[in-house]
This record gives sequence, structure tokens and C-alpha cells, in this order.
Amino acid sequence: MKKIVVVILFFSCFVGFSQEDAWVYFNAKNNSQSYYDNPLLMFSQRAIDRRTKQNIPFDSKDIPVDPSFINQIKGVSGITVMAKSKWLNALHIRGAQTVINSLKSFSFVDKIDFANKSLNTTGKKAALYKMKAVNKKLEIKTDFAYGGSANQIQMLHGDVLHQKNYTGSGMLIAVMDAGFPGVNAAQPFQKLQANNQILGGYDFVSRNANFYTGDSHGTMVLSSMGGYKDSALVGTAPDASYYLFRTEDAATENPVEESYWVEAAEKADSLGVDVINTSLGYFEFDNTAYNHTYNDMDGKTAFMTRGAEIAFSRGMIVVVSAGNEGATVNPHIAVPADGISVLTVGAVNAAKTVTSFSSIGPSFDGRVKPDVMAQGQAVVLSDSSGNIVTANGTSFSSPITAGMVACLWQAFPNKTNKEIKDLIVKSADRYTSPNNQYGYGIPDFSMALSNGLGINDFSIKDVFLYPNPTTDISTVSFYQSFDTGILRVYSLLGQKIREQIITKSSPTISLKALQAGIYIYEIDCNGNVTTGKLIKQ
Repeated sequence: MKKIVVVILFFSCFVGFSQEDAWVYFNAKNNSQSYYDNPLLMFSQRAIDRRTKQNIPFDSKDIPVDPSFINQIKGVSGITVMAKSKWLNALHIRGAQTVINSLKSFSFVDKIDFANKSLNTTGKKAALYKMKAVNKKLEIKTDFAYGGSANQIQMLHGDVLHQKNYTGSGMLIAVMDAGFPGVNAAQPFQKLQANNQILGGYDFVSRNANFYTGDSHGTMVLSSMGGYKDSALVGTAPDASYYLFRTEDAATENPVEESYWVEAAEKADSLGVDVINTSLGYFEFDNTAYNHTYNDMDGKTAFMTRGAEIAFSRGMIVVVSAGNEGATVNPHIAVPADGISVLTVGAVNAAKTVTSFSSIGPSFDGRVKPDVMAQGQAVVLSDSSGNIVTANGTSFSSPITAGMVACLWQAFPNKTNKEIKDLIVKSADRYTSPNNQYGYGIPDFSMALSNGLGINDFSIKDVFLYPNPTTDISTVSFYQSFDTGILRVYSLLGQKIREQIITKSSPTISLKALQAGIYIYEIDCNGNVTTGKLIKQ
């Protein structure tokens, strides 16, 4: 989704706009050799190992911005440095137009790019298309949930990976969002806290280490990946570890948030993160002169999109929500969902039908977008108080997918980010006939797993019962051609206790009447029998 918006009164658009936002780009980086000789000055050992496994050499983009350049820019009266990017060798600055233009006199300044494109001598013209402002609170409307999170996982066949113990263990996910209040206290996040799976984070908006603040949107996003409440909510990557970065200021809409995001992505890179999820996107700003146009959705224009592309070039996978503008006058994706290498995720409902709000493609240069789809309507989540709620938005289809990306990569730790992304896209159900609404369709992570293993199909042994152990309900997971069967439950003495026909559309069985203990289950699919041990708690 685009950033979460609060209602802004019309007259507020005129406050502070004498101050312009701009990026100042530098033409050099000094003392690079010392960093090449000592990469631990730039990266953790895990980040170095990730680069080594993918055969990605260090280059000038990895070298920090020259501190002397920063200090000289800071020393100019009337200039405020808001953010910096080593990847783009630039600073995001704020000041009067004349003062910003005066920076061109520095020999190390390559160019200045104003957020207001009309102020650039070679800038683009005024917007050809304008997106209608939307109250983003509508996109995360919540109410009490009366079901579990099974469908949003099973739709992607993520349950197959989980049953094979691919649950994200050993993988690092960075979440860039608007804040994470409650993650340090709410019950669905206790497992993450108890197991030290929250490795750290930073608030780039307030410039402090208290990332358990801000808007609760990030809390809900995280819950779809890492949340856990027995029989109510299981995230798609419950055993992954997480870094939480606040890059979004929910009270305003300003291009500096794109720069915060790039700065956070650089930090994620240095920490060795594998997967980035960002349920944010940008098109319109409080100052309409800063607005993007559909023409900008070409994968190479917006600052944030360029940062996302560099993130992929460093060996990470960037998963991005497509946006929630599908029902508006301009229904197309926003920044950075236009990225060539990012995995852009649209939203379907529980029945796998595209939602009306899911933003569509193509990118301005004609590429297929979104890339894939996942459940984004009536998604089961946790709020900041620990209540299990439902919400709508591509904000949630994206992290649901990002968690599964981490699980798949766990299964193939030696594959590159490009190889993992290709496995996912090629497993999607519309891969051979993509369109502007569904992209390549809904990915099948069990198929991606089998394709990565180089086999055409799983055996009948991949029909199984879960959760196991269970307190009440258990579900049969089918794969491919098997869509019906008979489930029998026996005592350890061989006495048949339960027998029930199960199908893909009705795969559950109630075991509430059984006493706690150990049983034997048998799943008979057209004469192919799978047996296993069932634990009733």
C-alpha cells in the first residue's frame, strides 16, 4: 500500500513549502581502498558470507559517503541534511531553492535533483496523471477474527514447507514500515521475543533506537510473518529473525520517506539480511509539486525504486506491496512496486479472486506487474494490543509472501536471490498467461520447492496431517492430483476410533472427543496409504 495517510486539511499544503526537498549527488568517494581491504568496516560477517555465496563482489556503491562532503554540506547555512545514501552517493537535503542551487559550486557535487521536478533544468513536466488521495485507514480496517490463519498460508501451499521444517529458521527479514508498537509486549509476539528473534532495528524518522513506536501498521505487517498464537495465528515465517526499521512517518507524505527507506535498506544489507518486506509505496505527496507520475513507474526513475534495485544487486530479495489503488481513476502500481527486480505482490480474497483495491500493472515501460498474488482481504493478523483481527490490503499480501520467500530460501541456502525469485514466479498459476490484474498469479511454494529439488512431483508421503500435536482440529494437506481421501484414527492397540472422508474443500477433522494421548492416523488416497503418529494434547 501507499503510506498510511491521515486526513490533511487543505490549508496545511501551504505550510513550510518555502523549504524544498532535494537530493545532492556527489562525484567521488575517497579512501575506498581501505574499505575494500577491510570489508568488516562496512559489513557484518553474515553480510560478507551472503555476498560470497552469491558471488557478488564489493564495488563503489558499498563505500560510505565521504564524511567531509557531508560536513561541508551541513556547514552551509540554511541546509538541513535529512538522510544519506551510500548506494546512490547522495544526501537528501532541505532548504531554500537558491541555497540548494548554491551547492553546485562545490567541486565534489555532481548534480542536484529537486523533488519538485519543475525546478530541475532537465526535469520532467507536470504530472500527466494524478492519483486521488485516499484515506489509508480504510485499507487496514479491522474487526474481530473468528477463524485461523490457515487459508492465507495454504493458498500458497506454505503449509507443505512448514511441515518439512522450512519455517524461516536461520533467515533474516527486514521490515520497513510505519512503526511497531506492541511488538515488545503483545502476546502474539512473545515467541519472537522469548527466542531473541527480534535482532534490533531503528527509527529513521525520529533518529533513535526506539522502533517500538509509531503507527501500528508495521505491527500488523510483522504479525503475518512472525506472529504466533496457538489455534489463532501463525505467521508464514515464524522461526525467522527480524530487524524492524521505521521509515514511514504516518503524519506526513514527503519524499524524504523514500530516502529513509533507502538508508534502511543499506543498513539491512550491512547486517546480512536476506529478505526485505516493504508494505509502503509512494505516488502523491503533501506538496503536490513533488508528486510522481505514471511515467515515473519505469523501474529506474524514483529514488526509492533505484535503491530497491541496488538492494537486489547486493543479493537480497525485496518484496513489495502492489498498492491499493485498483478501484481509483489511476489504478496502477506505485514506487517501488515498479522495480524491475522487486517481487511485487497484489491481493486476492480467500477464494483466489483479485480484490477490487489491488493495484494493477503494467509498469510504465510495459513489464508485467504485479509479479504474484496472495491473500490480502480478510487477512488474519495481530494488532498492537495482541487482539487477533482481520484486515484488508496489499500491505498484508506482501509480508505473507515475504515470509514464504524466507522459508523457501531456507531450503536452498546456496541458491542466489535471482534463482529463488525465479522459482517462485515460475510456480505461479498464471505463469504462462500473465495479465495486468493477477501478474503471474498465485505462487505454489510446494511446487517451487520440488522444482528447486529437480523433481517433478512429491510422493504420496507428502500427504500429511497437521497441526500435530493438536488440541482439537487437524487438517489434511493434499498435493497436486490427490484431492480426496479417507482419514482413519486408531488407538495404539489398533482399534479404529474415527473414520472420515476428507477433501481439499473440506480437509479438517475434529478430534475434540479424543482423550489426550498418542494415536496412529492413516490417510488413504485412492489406495495410496500414508500413516503416521498423531499426538492429542
